[in-house]
Amino acid sequence: MSSIIALAGRRIDTPGTNPPRFPLDSVPLVRARIAELLRVERAAAVVASAACGADLIALEEAERIGIRRRIVLPFPARIFRRTSVTDRPGTWGAGFDRVIAAANAVGDLIILKKSAANEDEAYDATTAAILREARALARLRSSHPRKLIAAIVWEGGARRGVDLTEKFRSLATRSGFYERSIRTILG
Repeated sequence: MSSIIALAGRRIDTPGTNPPRFPLDSVPLVRARIAELLRVERAAAVVASAACGADLIALEEAERIGIRRRIVLPFPARIFRRTSVTDRPGTWGAGFDRVIAAANAVGDLIILKKSAANEDEAYDATTAAILREARALARLRSSHPRKLIAAIVWEGGARRGVDLTEKFRSLATRSGFYERSIRTILG
């Protein structure tokens, strides 16, 4: 049975993050782990946002092996690029531009038009939309059932305060998605 992967996870750490959640030098490890998940779960599509780190790595791996990508952004791409892509170490901008253009060309770019001023509301809406869009893609071919997988890309536990990755994990499991955890730290 093929699957639809709804994915969320950590962005690349800022310099000096302690404890580390997703250090830049873990990108090759996480890329390999995401590629393996896509293969093992026979992914037909990946639904995610497009922030630096987990999101962009998954979208690039899905692109590399020819899997459909649906991208959900809380606000326009130019604002999201500045606030969630190029504001961290690494060269994420060109990959973001490429996956956004590709998704837009086939109607798989969803922009929620939320206010960047109210980030909590914007990202909560994005989380719900990712799961909703994954369900919609799973229903496209009702004669071929598809498993709904929530891929959580993180160091393995919630951090104090607001943790968007934990919110995604919790909502996805309550919504009936199978949970798959991908570690961003060696181990």
